[in-house]
Amino acid sequence: MAEPPLLEMRGVRIEGQTGPDWLPIINGVDLTLAKGEVLGLIGESGAGKSTLGLAAMGYTRGGCRISGGSIKFAGQELVGATRADLRLLRGKRIAYVAQSAAASFNPAHNLIDQFIEGPMIHGLGDRATTQSEAVALYDAVQLPEPETIGFRYPHQVSGGQLQRAMTAMAMACKPDLIVFDEPTTALDVTTQIEVLAAIRKAVSEFGTAAIYITHDLAVVAQMADRIMVLRYGDLVEEADTRRMLSAPQEAYTKSLWSVRTFEATPKPASDPAPLLQVENVTAAYGDLTVLHDISTQVQTGRTVAVVGESGSGKSTLARAITGLLTPKQGRIVMDGKALAPDFRRRSKDDLRAIQMIYQIPDTALNPRQSVAQILARPAKFFTGLSGKALYDRVDDLLALIDLEPGLFRSRLPGELSGGQKQRIGIARALAAEPRLIICDEVTSALDQLVAEGILRLLDRLQQELDLSYLFITHDLATVRAVADSVVVMQYGKVVEDGPKAEVFSPPHDPYTELLLSSVPDMDPDWLTRTLEARR
Repeated sequence: MAEPPLLEMRGVRIEGQTGPDWLPIINGVDLTLAKGEVLGLIGESGAGKSTLGLAAMGYTRGGCRISGGSIKFAGQELVGATRADLRLLRGKRIAYVAQSAAASFNPAHNLIDQFIEGPMIHGLGDRATTQSEAVALYDAVQLPEPETIGFRYPHQVSGGQLQRAMTAMAMACKPDLIVFDEPTTALDVTTQIEVLAAIRKAVSEFGTAAIYITHDLAVVAQMADRIMVLRYGDLVEEADTRRMLSAPQEAYTKSLWSVRTFEATPKPASDPAPLLQVENVTAAYGDLTVLHDISTQVQTGRTVAVVGESGSGKSTLARAITGLLTPKQGRIVMDGKALAPDFRRRSKDDLRAIQMIYQIPDTALNPRQSVAQILARPAKFFTGLSGKALYDRVDDLLALIDLEPGLFRSRLPGELSGGQKQRIGIARALAAEPRLIICDEVTSALDQLVAEGILRLLDRLQQELDLSYLFITHDLATVRAVADSVVVMQYGKVVEDGPKAEVFSPPHDPYTELLLSSVPDMDPDWLTRTLEARR
Protein backbone atom coordinates (compact mmCIF):
# COMPACT_ATOMS: atom_id res chain seq x y z
CA MET A 1 0.00 0.00 0.00
CA ALA A 2 1.11 3.55 -0.75
CA GLU A 3 2.32 5.51 2.26
CA PRO A 4 -0.25 8.11 3.37
CA PRO A 5 0.69 11.75 2.75
CA LEU A 6 2.37 13.72 5.51
CA LEU A 7 0.16 16.74 4.82
CA GLU A 8 -3.25 16.68 3.19
CA MET A 9 -5.27 19.88 2.69
CA ARG A 10 -8.68 19.55 1.06
CA GLY A 11 -10.97 22.40 -0.02
CA VAL A 12 -9.24 24.89 2.26
CA ARG A 13 -10.96 28.25 2.46
CA ILE A 14 -9.49 31.18 4.37
CA GLU A 15 -11.07 34.58 4.85
CA GLY A 16 -9.84 37.94 6.08
CA GLN A 17 -11.89 40.50 7.97
CA THR A 18 -12.39 44.01 6.58
CA GLY A 19 -14.71 45.94 8.87
CA PRO A 20 -17.80 43.82 9.43
CA ASP A 21 -17.20 41.77 6.29
CA TRP A 22 -15.17 38.61 5.69
CA LEU A 23 -13.48 38.50 2.28
CA PRO A 24 -11.98 35.38 0.64
CA ILE A 25 -8.19 34.94 0.60
CA ILE A 26 -7.89 31.22 -0.26
CA ASN A 27 -10.66 29.73 -2.38
CA GLY A 28 -10.99 25.99 -1.81
CA VAL A 29 -7.39 24.94 -2.53
CA ASP A 30 -6.19 21.31 -2.30
CA LEU A 31 -2.59 20.50 -1.36
CA THR A 32 -0.88 17.16 -0.75
CA LEU A 33 2.69 16.67 0.46
CA ALA A 34 4.55 13.39 0.89
CA LYS A 35 7.29 12.73 3.45
CA GLY A 36 10.59 14.16 2.27
CA GLU A 37 8.99 16.03 -0.66
CA VAL A 38 9.60 19.72 -1.40
CA LEU A 39 6.64 21.64 -2.81
CA GLY A 40 7.21 25.09 -4.33
CA LEU A 41 4.48 27.72 -3.95
CA ILE A 42 4.81 30.64 -6.34
CA GLY A 43 2.69 33.59 -7.42
CA GLU A 44 2.48 37.35 -7.20
CA SER A 45 2.28 39.35 -3.98
CA GLY A 46 -1.21 38.82 -2.54
CA ALA A 47 -1.68 35.44 -4.23
CA GLY A 48 -2.15 33.70 -0.88
CA LYS A 49 1.17 31.82 -0.74
CA SER A 50 2.09 32.72 2.84
CA THR A 51 -1.50 32.35 4.03
CA LEU A 52 -1.65 28.81 2.64
CA GLY A 53 1.79 27.95 4.05
CA LEU A 54 0.79 29.11 7.53
CA ALA A 55 -2.46 27.15 7.27
CA ALA A 56 -0.35 23.99 6.92
CA MET A 57 0.50 24.60 10.59
CA GLY A 58 -3.16 25.10 11.49
CA TYR A 59 -2.42 28.81 11.88
CA THR A 60 -3.86 32.04 10.49
CA ARG A 61 -2.74 35.61 11.06
CA GLY A 62 -4.83 37.99 13.13
CA GLY A 63 -7.99 39.03 11.33
CA CYS A 64 -8.06 35.80 9.31
CA ARG A 65 -9.93 32.53 9.81
CA ILE A 66 -10.12 29.07 8.23
CA SER A 67 -13.73 29.01 7.06
CA GLY A 68 -13.84 25.63 5.36
CA GLY A 69 -12.01 22.48 4.38
CA SER A 70 -9.73 20.00 6.09
CA ILE A 71 -6.03 20.14 7.02
CA LYS A 72 -4.52 16.85 8.16
CA PHE A 73 -0.91 16.50 9.31
CA ALA A 74 0.23 12.89 9.78
CA GLY A 75 -3.45 11.96 9.97
CA GLN A 76 -4.25 14.53 12.67
CA GLU A 77 -6.92 17.11 11.82
CA LEU A 78 -5.64 20.63 12.48
CA VAL A 79 -8.83 22.53 11.71
CA GLY A 80 -10.55 22.89 15.05
CA ALA A 81 -7.65 21.34 16.99
CA THR A 82 -7.02 22.66 20.50
CA ARG A 83 -4.21 25.10 21.17
CA ALA A 84 -2.51 22.51 23.36
CA ASP A 85 -2.48 19.97 20.51
CA LEU A 86 -1.14 22.55 18.06
CA ARG A 87 1.61 23.62 20.49
CA LEU A 88 2.83 20.03 20.62
CA LEU A 89 3.27 20.06 16.83
CA ARG A 90 4.60 23.56 16.16
CA GLY A 91 8.34 23.86 16.50
CA LYS A 92 8.82 20.14 17.08
CA ARG A 93 7.17 18.48 14.07
CA ILE A 94 6.28 21.55 11.98
CA ALA A 95 8.62 24.56 11.80
CA TYR A 96 8.39 27.90 10.06
CA VAL A 97 11.03 30.17 8.54
CA ALA A 98 9.60 33.67 8.17
CA GLN A 99 10.47 36.07 5.38
CA SER A 100 11.33 38.93 7.73
CA ALA A 101 13.88 37.68 10.25
CA ALA A 102 14.35 41.19 11.61
CA ALA A 103 10.70 41.33 12.61
CA SER A 104 10.64 37.76 13.95
CA PHE A 105 13.50 37.62 16.45
CA ASN A 106 13.13 38.98 19.97
CA PRO A 107 15.57 41.91 20.17
CA ALA A 108 16.01 41.44 23.94
CA HIS A 109 17.55 37.94 23.70
CA ASN A 110 20.65 36.69 21.95
CA LEU A 111 20.45 34.27 19.04
CA ILE A 112 21.48 31.11 20.83
CA ASP A 113 18.97 31.58 23.66
CA GLN A 114 16.24 31.83 21.05
CA PHE A 115 17.59 28.75 19.26
CA ILE A 116 17.60 26.49 22.31
CA GLU A 117 14.14 27.50 23.53
CA GLY A 118 12.26 25.18 21.14
CA PRO A 119 14.27 21.98 21.72
CA MET A 120 14.24 22.50 25.49
CA ILE A 121 10.49 23.18 25.65
CA HIS A 122 9.86 19.99 23.68
CA GLY A 123 12.22 17.99 25.91
CA LEU A 124 14.78 17.20 23.20
CA GLY A 125 17.89 17.96 25.21
CA ASP A 126 19.51 20.06 27.92
CA ARG A 127 21.10 23.46 27.37
CA ALA A 128 24.62 22.14 26.72
CA THR A 129 23.40 19.62 24.11
CA THR A 130 21.16 22.05 22.24
CA GLN A 131 23.83 24.74 22.34
CA SER A 132 26.34 22.43 20.66
CA GLU A 133 23.71 21.52 18.06
CA ALA A 134 23.18 25.23 17.44
CA VAL A 135 26.87 25.68 16.67
CA ALA A 136 26.76 22.76 14.22
CA LEU A 137 23.74 24.20 12.41
CA TYR A 138 25.22 27.71 12.35
CA ASP A 139 28.24 26.18 10.65
CA ALA A 140 26.01 24.27 8.21
CA VAL A 141 24.30 27.49 7.04
CA GLN A 142 27.69 29.22 6.69
CA LEU A 143 27.39 31.74 9.50
CA PRO A 144 30.73 33.34 10.40
CA GLU A 145 32.31 32.36 13.71
CA PRO A 146 29.62 29.73 14.44
CA GLU A 147 30.92 29.06 17.96
CA THR A 148 30.40 32.67 19.08
CA ILE A 149 27.87 34.34 16.75
CA GLY A 150 25.00 32.89 18.77
CA PHE A 151 25.91 35.16 21.68
CA ARG A 152 25.19 38.25 19.59
CA TYR A 153 21.83 40.02 19.64
CA PRO A 154 19.72 40.35 16.47
CA HIS A 155 20.81 43.96 15.88
CA GLN A 156 24.47 42.92 15.99
CA VAL A 157 24.35 40.79 12.81
CA SER A 158 23.47 41.60 9.22
CA GLY A 159 20.06 40.90 7.72
CA GLY A 160 21.41 37.98 5.73
CA GLN A 161 23.09 36.48 8.78
CA LEU A 162 19.86 36.84 10.75
CA GLN A 163 17.93 35.00 8.04
CA ARG A 164 20.42 32.13 8.16
CA ALA A 165 20.14 32.02 11.96
CA MET A 166 16.38 31.63 11.59
CA THR A 167 16.84 28.79 9.09
CA ALA A 168 19.12 27.01 11.57
CA MET A 169 16.59 27.58 14.37
CA ALA A 170 13.81 25.97 12.31
CA MET A 171 15.98 22.86 11.91
CA ALA A 172 16.69 22.62 15.64
CA CYS A 173 14.07 19.95 16.40
CA LYS A 174 14.59 18.05 13.11
CA PRO A 175 10.91 18.57 12.19
CA ASP A 176 8.90 16.48 9.72
CA LEU A 177 7.81 19.62 7.84
CA ILE A 178 9.35 23.06 7.43
CA VAL A 179 7.46 25.93 5.83
CA PHE A 180 10.05 28.20 4.20
CA ASP A 181 8.51 31.61 3.52
CA GLU A 182 10.93 33.41 1.17
CA PRO A 183 13.97 32.25 3.22
CA THR A 184 16.66 33.64 0.89
CA THR A 185 15.25 37.03 -0.12
CA ALA A 186 17.65 38.85 2.23
CA LEU A 187 20.70 36.88 1.09
CA ASP A 188 23.36 37.70 -1.46
CA VAL A 189 23.87 35.21 -4.28
CA THR A 190 26.96 33.51 -2.83
CA THR A 191 25.38 33.06 0.60
CA GLN A 192 22.13 31.96 -1.02
CA ILE A 193 23.91 29.00 -2.61
CA GLU A 194 25.18 27.80 0.78
CA VAL A 195 21.79 28.22 2.46
CA LEU A 196 19.99 26.42 -0.37
CA ALA A 197 22.53 23.63 -0.14
CA ALA A 198 22.02 23.44 3.65
CA ILE A 199 18.23 23.30 3.22
CA ARG A 200 18.53 20.59 0.58
CA LYS A 201 20.93 18.60 2.80
CA ALA A 202 18.59 18.82 5.81
CA VAL A 203 15.61 17.70 3.75
CA SER A 204 17.62 14.76 2.43
CA GLU A 205 19.32 13.66 5.68
CA PHE A 206 16.34 14.06 8.01
CA GLY A 207 13.64 13.08 5.51
CA THR A 208 12.07 16.49 6.12
CA ALA A 209 9.27 17.66 3.84
CA ALA A 210 9.11 21.33 2.94
CA ILE A 211 6.79 23.92 1.51
CA TYR A 212 9.04 26.43 -0.20
CA ILE A 213 7.33 29.80 -0.79
CA THR A 214 9.18 32.15 -3.10
CA HIS A 215 8.87 34.69 -5.88
CA ASP A 216 12.30 33.72 -7.24
CA LEU A 217 11.60 31.25 -10.03
CA ALA A 218 15.25 30.30 -10.45
CA VAL A 219 15.45 29.37 -6.75
CA VAL A 220 12.26 27.29 -6.76
CA ALA A 221 13.66 25.45 -9.79
CA GLN A 222 16.59 24.27 -7.64
CA MET A 223 14.58 23.30 -4.56
CA ALA A 224 11.16 21.92 -5.48
CA ASP A 225 10.10 18.47 -6.63
CA ARG A 226 6.72 19.90 -7.57
CA ILE A 227 5.37 23.44 -8.11
CA MET A 228 1.96 24.97 -7.40
CA VAL A 229 1.07 28.35 -8.93
CA LEU A 230 -1.40 30.55 -7.02
CA ARG A 231 -3.22 33.70 -8.06
CA TYR A 232 -5.84 35.63 -6.08
CA GLY A 233 -6.25 32.63 -3.75
CA ASP A 234 -6.90 30.13 -6.54
CA LEU A 235 -4.76 27.25 -7.77
CA VAL A 236 -3.77 28.10 -11.34
CA GLU A 237 -1.53 25.16 -12.20
CA GLU A 238 0.36 22.30 -10.55
CA ALA A 239 3.00 20.00 -12.03
CA ASP A 240 6.36 18.31 -11.59
CA THR A 241 9.08 20.99 -11.56
CA ARG A 242 10.79 19.99 -14.80
CA ARG A 243 7.53 19.81 -16.70
CA MET A 244 6.34 23.11 -15.23
CA LEU A 245 9.56 24.84 -16.29
CA SER A 246 9.65 23.36 -19.78
CA ALA A 247 5.96 23.39 -20.66
CA PRO A 248 3.70 25.57 -18.49
CA GLN A 249 0.09 25.22 -19.57
CA GLU A 250 -1.68 28.34 -18.29
CA ALA A 251 -1.20 31.85 -19.67
CA TYR A 252 -0.59 33.28 -16.20
CA THR A 253 2.18 30.76 -15.50
CA LYS A 254 3.78 31.60 -18.83
CA SER A 255 3.71 35.30 -17.88
CA LEU A 256 5.64 34.53 -14.69
CA TRP A 257 8.21 32.55 -16.65
CA SER A 258 8.81 35.34 -19.16
CA VAL A 259 12.04 37.31 -18.73
CA ARG A 260 11.66 40.90 -17.59
CA THR A 261 13.49 43.43 -19.76
CA PHE A 262 13.28 46.66 -17.75
CA GLU A 263 16.24 48.99 -18.11
CA ALA A 264 16.59 52.44 -16.59
CA THR A 265 16.28 55.49 -18.83
CA PRO A 266 19.64 56.17 -20.55
CA LYS A 267 21.55 59.11 -19.11
CA PRO A 268 23.35 61.86 -21.08
CA ALA A 269 26.90 61.02 -22.14
CA SER A 270 28.45 63.89 -20.15
CA ASP A 271 29.59 63.23 -16.59
CA PRO A 272 27.86 65.48 -14.03
CA ALA A 273 29.63 66.82 -10.97
CA PRO A 274 29.82 64.61 -7.87
CA LEU A 275 26.92 65.13 -5.48
CA LEU A 276 28.19 62.80 -2.73
CA GLN A 277 31.81 61.92 -2.01
CA VAL A 278 32.91 59.29 0.48
CA GLU A 279 36.54 59.98 1.32
CA ASN A 280 38.72 57.37 3.05
CA VAL A 281 36.01 56.33 5.51
CA THR A 282 36.84 53.75 8.18
CA ALA A 283 34.08 52.74 10.61
CA ALA A 284 33.63 50.23 13.41
CA TYR A 285 31.13 48.71 15.79
CA GLY A 286 32.98 48.84 19.08
CA ASP A 287 36.36 47.22 18.52
CA LEU A 288 35.28 45.53 15.27
CA THR A 289 36.27 47.53 12.19
CA VAL A 290 33.73 46.92 9.41
CA LEU A 291 34.68 49.58 6.84
CA HIS A 292 38.28 49.94 5.75
CA ASP A 293 39.33 53.17 3.98
CA ILE A 294 36.26 53.40 1.71
CA SER A 295 36.25 55.98 -1.08
CA THR A 296 33.56 56.37 -3.76
CA GLN A 297 31.18 58.97 -5.16
CA VAL A 298 27.66 59.46 -6.51
CA GLN A 299 27.12 61.93 -9.34
CA THR A 300 24.10 64.19 -9.65
CA GLY A 301 21.15 62.42 -11.30
CA ARG A 302 22.94 59.07 -11.47
CA THR A 303 22.55 55.66 -9.80
CA VAL A 304 25.43 53.89 -8.06
CA ALA A 305 24.81 50.26 -7.09
CA VAL A 306 26.67 48.81 -4.10
CA VAL A 307 26.90 45.01 -4.20
CA GLY A 308 28.58 42.36 -2.10
CA GLU A 309 27.92 39.48 0.27
CA SER A 310 25.96 39.73 3.49
CA GLY A 311 28.24 41.38 6.05
CA SER A 312 30.43 43.05 3.42
CA GLY A 313 29.62 46.50 4.80
CA LYS A 314 26.99 47.75 2.33
CA SER A 315 24.41 48.84 4.90
CA THR A 316 27.15 50.04 7.27
CA LEU A 317 28.33 52.37 4.50
CA ALA A 318 24.79 53.74 4.30
CA ARG A 319 24.76 54.29 8.06
CA ALA A 320 28.05 56.21 7.85
CA ILE A 321 26.75 58.39 5.01
CA THR A 322 23.54 59.25 6.88
CA GLY A 323 25.40 59.96 10.13
CA LEU A 324 23.85 57.08 12.04
CA LEU A 325 27.35 55.62 12.53
CA THR A 326 30.22 57.99 13.19
CA PRO A 327 33.33 57.07 11.15
CA LYS A 328 36.64 56.58 12.96
CA GLN A 329 38.32 58.44 10.14
CA GLY A 330 37.52 59.97 6.76
CA ARG A 331 34.66 62.26 5.81
CA ILE A 332 31.37 62.48 3.92
CA VAL A 333 31.10 65.40 1.49
CA MET A 334 27.73 66.51 0.08
CA ASP A 335 27.75 69.01 -2.78
CA GLY A 336 31.24 70.18 -1.85
CA LYS A 337 30.45 70.56 1.88
CA ALA A 338 31.81 68.19 4.52
CA LEU A 339 28.94 66.84 6.63
CA ALA A 340 29.11 66.42 10.39
CA PRO A 341 29.94 62.76 11.11
CA ASP A 342 27.04 62.47 13.61
CA PHE A 343 23.54 63.16 12.26
CA ARG A 344 22.62 64.96 15.48
CA ARG A 345 25.11 67.70 14.55
CA ARG A 346 23.81 68.11 11.00
CA SER A 347 21.54 70.96 9.98
CA LYS A 348 17.96 70.34 8.87
CA ASP A 349 18.99 71.06 5.26
CA ASP A 350 21.80 68.50 5.52
CA LEU A 351 19.38 65.92 6.94
CA ARG A 352 16.72 66.46 4.28
CA ALA A 353 19.29 66.16 1.45
CA ILE A 354 19.90 62.45 2.15
CA GLN A 355 16.97 60.10 2.78
CA MET A 356 16.63 56.30 2.97
CA ILE A 357 14.19 53.70 1.72
CA TYR A 358 14.47 50.54 3.82
CA GLN A 359 14.51 46.88 2.85
CA ILE A 360 11.58 45.73 4.97
CA PRO A 361 8.63 48.14 5.05
CA ASP A 362 6.92 45.95 7.67
CA THR A 363 9.48 47.13 10.24
CA ALA A 364 10.07 50.59 8.75
CA LEU A 365 6.45 51.84 8.87
CA ASN A 366 4.64 52.53 12.13
CA PRO A 367 1.76 50.01 12.17
CA ARG A 368 -0.41 52.33 14.26
CA GLN A 369 -0.19 55.35 11.97
CA SER A 370 -2.24 55.90 8.85
CA VAL A 371 -0.57 56.50 5.50
CA ALA A 372 -1.42 60.20 5.79
CA GLN A 373 0.23 60.44 9.22
CA ILE A 374 3.34 58.58 8.02
CA LEU A 375 3.81 60.99 5.11
CA ALA A 376 2.72 64.16 6.90
CA ARG A 377 5.34 63.93 9.63
CA PRO A 378 8.48 64.32 7.46
CA ALA A 379 6.69 66.79 5.17
CA LYS A 380 5.89 69.01 8.15
CA PHE A 381 9.31 68.62 9.77
CA PHE A 382 11.37 69.40 6.67
CA THR A 383 9.15 71.86 4.80
CA GLY A 384 7.16 73.53 7.59
CA LEU A 385 3.80 72.88 5.94
CA SER A 386 0.67 72.67 8.08
CA GLY A 387 -3.09 72.47 7.79
CA LYS A 388 -4.61 72.02 4.36
CA ALA A 389 -1.29 72.67 2.60
CA LEU A 390 0.27 69.75 4.48
CA TYR A 391 -2.42 67.27 3.50
CA ASP A 392 -2.44 68.55 -0.06
CA ARG A 393 1.25 67.65 -0.05
CA VAL A 394 0.38 64.17 1.26
CA ASP A 395 -2.06 63.72 -1.63
CA ASP A 396 0.60 64.94 -4.08
CA LEU A 397 3.07 62.39 -2.70
CA LEU A 398 0.54 59.56 -3.07
CA ALA A 399 -0.19 60.60 -6.64
CA LEU A 400 3.54 60.73 -7.32
CA ILE A 401 3.87 57.03 -6.38
CA ASP A 402 0.76 56.04 -8.36
CA LEU A 403 -1.54 55.41 -5.37
CA GLU A 404 -5.01 56.98 -5.35
CA PRO A 405 -5.11 59.42 -2.38
CA GLY A 406 -8.79 58.84 -1.65
CA LEU A 407 -8.24 55.08 -1.37
CA PHE A 408 -4.97 55.02 0.56
CA ARG A 409 -4.83 58.16 2.73
CA SER A 410 -6.55 56.61 5.75
CA ARG A 411 -5.21 53.06 5.49
CA LEU A 412 -2.86 51.47 8.02
CA PRO A 413 0.28 49.62 6.82
CA GLY A 414 -1.32 46.28 7.72
CA GLU A 415 -4.00 46.96 5.10
CA LEU A 416 -1.46 47.30 2.28
CA SER A 417 0.32 44.77 0.07
CA GLY A 418 4.10 44.47 0.16
CA GLY A 419 4.50 46.55 -2.99
CA GLN A 420 2.15 49.25 -1.71
CA LYS A 421 4.06 49.45 1.59
CA GLN A 422 7.30 49.91 -0.30
CA ARG A 423 5.72 52.70 -2.34
CA ILE A 424 4.78 54.43 0.92
CA GLY A 425 8.41 54.09 2.00
CA ILE A 426 9.43 55.81 -1.23
CA ALA A 427 6.88 58.59 -0.69
CA ARG A 428 8.11 59.12 2.87
CA ALA A 429 11.64 59.64 1.57
CA LEU A 430 10.35 62.04 -1.10
CA ALA A 431 8.46 64.06 1.53
CA ALA A 432 11.75 65.66 2.58
CA GLU A 433 12.49 66.72 -1.02
CA PRO A 434 15.94 65.08 -0.92
CA ARG A 435 18.72 65.18 -3.50
CA LEU A 436 20.09 61.69 -2.71
CA ILE A 437 18.07 58.61 -1.77
CA ILE A 438 19.76 55.50 -0.39
CA CYS A 439 17.74 52.46 -1.50
CA ASP A 440 18.63 49.58 0.83
CA GLU A 441 17.50 46.31 -0.80
CA VAL A 442 14.16 47.91 -1.70
CA THR A 443 13.00 45.12 -4.05
CA SER A 444 14.47 42.02 -2.38
CA ALA A 445 11.24 41.11 -0.56
CA LEU A 446 8.99 41.68 -3.59
CA ASP A 447 7.86 39.32 -6.30
CA GLN A 448 9.13 39.79 -9.84
CA LEU A 449 6.15 41.75 -11.17
CA VAL A 450 5.85 44.08 -8.16
CA ALA A 451 9.62 44.64 -8.03
CA GLU A 452 9.65 45.71 -11.67
CA GLY A 453 6.90 48.22 -10.91
CA ILE A 454 8.99 49.68 -8.07
CA LEU A 455 12.06 49.96 -10.31
CA ARG A 456 10.02 51.71 -13.01
CA LEU A 457 8.65 54.11 -10.40
CA LEU A 458 12.13 54.93 -9.08
CA ASP A 459 13.38 55.49 -12.62
CA ARG A 460 10.50 57.88 -13.41
CA LEU A 461 11.05 59.80 -10.19
CA GLN A 462 14.76 60.12 -10.93
CA GLN A 463 14.00 61.72 -14.30
CA GLU A 464 11.25 64.01 -12.98
CA LEU A 465 13.00 65.16 -9.79
CA ASP A 466 16.69 64.87 -10.82
CA LEU A 467 17.36 62.46 -7.95
CA SER A 468 20.56 60.56 -7.28
CA TYR A 469 20.42 57.00 -5.92
CA LEU A 470 22.81 54.85 -3.92
CA PHE A 471 21.27 51.45 -4.60
CA ILE A 472 22.33 48.75 -2.12
CA THR A 473 21.39 45.33 -3.45
CA HIS A 474 22.48 41.71 -3.79
CA ASP A 475 20.38 41.23 -6.94
CA LEU A 476 22.75 41.49 -9.90
CA ALA A 477 19.85 41.52 -12.36
CA THR A 478 18.62 44.68 -10.65
CA VAL A 479 22.12 46.15 -10.83
CA ARG A 480 22.22 45.54 -14.58
CA ALA A 481 18.82 47.22 -14.93
CA VAL A 482 19.27 50.38 -12.88
CA ALA A 483 22.95 51.19 -12.27
CA ASP A 484 25.17 53.69 -14.03
CA SER A 485 28.18 52.59 -11.99
CA VAL A 486 28.91 49.76 -9.58
CA VAL A 487 30.84 49.45 -6.30
CA VAL A 488 31.73 45.88 -5.33
CA MET A 489 32.47 45.36 -1.62
CA GLN A 490 33.99 42.44 0.29
CA TYR A 491 34.94 42.33 3.98
CA GLY A 492 34.41 46.08 4.32
CA LYS A 493 36.71 47.00 1.43
CA VAL A 494 36.05 48.20 -2.13
CA VAL A 495 37.07 45.47 -4.58
CA GLU A 496 35.96 47.24 -7.76
CA ASP A 497 34.45 50.65 -8.51
CA GLY A 498 33.61 51.90 -11.98
CA PRO A 499 31.05 52.20 -14.77
CA LYS A 500 28.66 49.25 -14.98
CA ALA A 501 29.88 48.14 -18.39
CA GLU A 502 33.48 47.96 -17.15
CA VAL A 503 32.73 46.13 -13.90
CA PHE A 504 30.52 43.53 -15.61
CA SER A 505 32.87 42.95 -18.56
CA PRO A 506 35.75 40.45 -18.33
CA PRO A 507 38.37 40.21 -17.06
CA HIS A 508 36.75 40.36 -13.63
CA ASP A 509 38.23 40.59 -10.19
CA PRO A 510 38.01 37.04 -8.75
CA TYR A 511 35.41 38.12 -6.20
CA THR A 512 33.25 39.82 -8.85
CA GLU A 513 33.55 36.65 -10.93
CA LEU A 514 32.31 34.64 -7.92
CA LEU A 515 29.27 36.92 -7.58
CA LEU A 516 28.42 36.69 -11.27
CA SER A 517 28.77 32.90 -11.33
CA SER A 518 26.47 32.57 -8.29
CA VAL A 519 23.35 33.96 -9.95
CA PRO A 520 20.95 30.99 -10.32
CA ASP A 521 19.17 30.23 -13.56
CA MET A 522 16.04 28.29 -14.42
CA ASP A 523 17.85 24.99 -14.99
CA PRO A 524 16.90 22.59 -12.13
CA ASP A 525 20.42 21.11 -12.23
CA TRP A 526 22.19 24.48 -11.85
CA LEU A 527 22.72 24.28 -8.07
CA THR A 528 24.07 20.72 -8.23
CA ARG A 529 26.52 21.65 -10.99
CA THR A 530 27.64 24.81 -9.20
CA LEU A 531 28.27 23.02 -5.89
CA GLU A 532 30.22 20.24 -7.63
CA ALA A 533 32.34 22.78 -9.53
CA ARG A 534 33.33 24.50 -6.26
CA ARG A 535 34.31 21.38 -4.35
